[in-house]
Amino acid sequence: MSNETLSNLLHEERRFPPSEEFAAHAVAKADLYEQAQADRLGFWDEQARALSWAQPWTQTLDWTNPPFAKWFVGGTLNVAYNCVDRHVEAGNGDRVAIHFEGEPGDTRTLTYAELQREVSKAANALTALGVQAGDRVAIYLPMIPEAIVSMLACARIGAPHSVVFGGFSSSALRSRIEDADARVVITADGGYRRGAPAALKPAVDEAVDGLDAVRSVLVVRRTGQDVAWTDRDVWWHEALEAADDVHEAQPFDAEHPLFILYTSGTTGKPKGILHTSGGYLTQAAYTHRNVFDLRPERDVYWCTADIGWVTGHSYIVYGPLANGATQVIYEGTPDTPHRGRFWEIVQKYGVTQLYTAPTAIRTFMKWGDDIPAEFDLSSLRVLGSVGEPINPEAWVWYRRVIGGDRTPVVDTWWQTETGAMMISPLPGVTAAKPGSAQVALPGIGIDVLDDEGHPVPNGSGGYLVLTEPWPSMLRGIWGDDERYKETYWSRFKGMYFAGDGAKKDEDGDIWLLGRVDDVMNVSGHRLSTTEIESALVSHPKVAEAAVVGATDETTGQAVCAFVILRGDAGYDESQADAVIKELRDHVAHEIGPIAKPRQVMVVAELPKTRSGKIMRRLLRDVAENRQVGDVTTLADSTVMDLIKQGLSTGKSED
Repeated sequence: MSNETLSNLLHEERRFPPSEEFAAHAVAKADLYEQAQADRLGFWDEQARALSWAQPWTQTLDWTNPPFAKWFVGGTLNVAYNCVDRHVEAGNGDRVAIHFEGEPGDTRTLTYAELQREVSKAANALTALGVQAGDRVAIYLPMIPEAIVSMLACARIGAPHSVVFGGFSSSALRSRIEDADARVVITADGGYRRGAPAALKPAVDEAVDGLDAVRSVLVVRRTGQDVAWTDRDVWWHEALEAADDVHEAQPFDAEHPLFILYTSGTTGKPKGILHTSGGYLTQAAYTHRNVFDLRPERDVYWCTADIGWVTGHSYIVYGPLANGATQVIYEGTPDTPHRGRFWEIVQKYGVTQLYTAPTAIRTFMKWGDDIPAEFDLSSLRVLGSVGEPINPEAWVWYRRVIGGDRTPVVDTWWQTETGAMMISPLPGVTAAKPGSAQVALPGIGIDVLDDEGHPVPNGSGGYLVLTEPWPSMLRGIWGDDERYKETYWSRFKGMYFAGDGAKKDEDGDIWLLGRVDDVMNVSGHRLSTTEIESALVSHPKVAEAAVVGATDETTGQAVCAFVILRGDAGYDESQADAVIKELRDHVAHEIGPIAKPRQVMVVAELPKTRSGKIMRRLLRDVAENRQVGDVTTLADSTVMDLIKQGLSTGKSED
């Protein structure tokens, strides 16, 4: 990416400062930046002291062997104790830890005291199955309380867990079980999705077939489906009934492995991202508390992610529970049994903080303002966005329609590899800019570099890097130190390169532009898919857009856009040419003629994975008239057939 990339980024003039009342009572104040600037390591010491340590550390950071960091050297703690027991011991055992909402409408509530008993029983059950500290446990579960209990039970006994998203195939599951050399797999008969039970156990049976290293498969009964059974299968409920509900948590070194999480979308050998205990928990708890302005004694927090992704690890399990939060978890999809399900849940539990993905927000926009208007959303006081850059119009819609035009919106940037948030506004401090993650959080070192590795001036774009080690950083790729160094530390000496492009605006605030491989070269001009998508979504008729670069004989690459129109756009096929011209002209006006799409296709849906990521490589196949590649990871593989049928529309040669 070069300096000229996005030099003409959409100018966003709207500002949303926090209200005086919010700022006055905010958990995080502006002096956090000053403290971190004055003494960065001392700042992280202070954040770590918010946890309970069995033994204090003797050194904050050991960076003598970069890129292999050690944080809080010599310190010991138990992660599960920090997330559960200490809250019970502090007299908060009756506080609700988890409100569970099943897709069929069934509910469960677990207090911290009840969670302590369940985690203790699960820890004893795993120990009875022969799991010891250091053994790996694979978890393949739907969004049910047992998923959280399983993770905490592993953490309690020092067994690193590898959670695999329940939407992955048996072959993807098998490769992850093999790479981590897992000894036990925890799964369920199935879970509920889109109104029907979806089986999980058959995928596990296929995945572990012939894997002698897997000693036991623990099976949660969720749907009551019939399941095949072998000698190594054990019912979860029977194992826990036989287990004692008291388990004394033992401390582990701050650098003891906590989990391996395989990054999605990898090809070839899976890439297992390794996270350890003390530094990870410190930063997950610190960011959760400050970015969401958390008051655990009265807030009800809801992160809509799945535990199969890092967002579910850091901002459902470890960060919120370390902070003693009360939270909601939901098993199903936002449109089952109706499109107001999320808002019904917000209303039912009085949710105060909502953390979701831009994909979901744009879907809600597409469905229309009238659906959330049917529900009381006045309990919400902070809204968060995670997973990809958010278009300014989606950001404004989120604040206006969901937040009643009064809530701060925190647009957070981080990755599986970073473990916790790295860039985000602080809701009581920052005058928010729609679409911008804005500034590094206190204690984090960020910069944007050009091709030669020099910091770019304000107003220019380049490569996003992390300039200092941070507590929740990955400690490597499981079993492959060389790949770790080559993947993340070889591009810029001494700095972590995230793989993302970014721009500093005139104020020095950071705008994320997506992966650098999503940059197109059109007639020598480098353009970002994110910028053009933002321009399209800023048009009142457009709910969502995906842009790819397709090979073009004249310009090298040409811009091809796929758009979903808003439900209230009043579109019919006879208007196709007029709408497409309007959208192409709109992009030219917002960015410049060079960004004008060669082709705009109006589609009903976009190809997305179950986690909501748009699969742009499939759209590139369509745009270049190639055979469409592997669609097995899509939430709905029929989407590609619908898109190909619409290929004949929307082409323009001018």
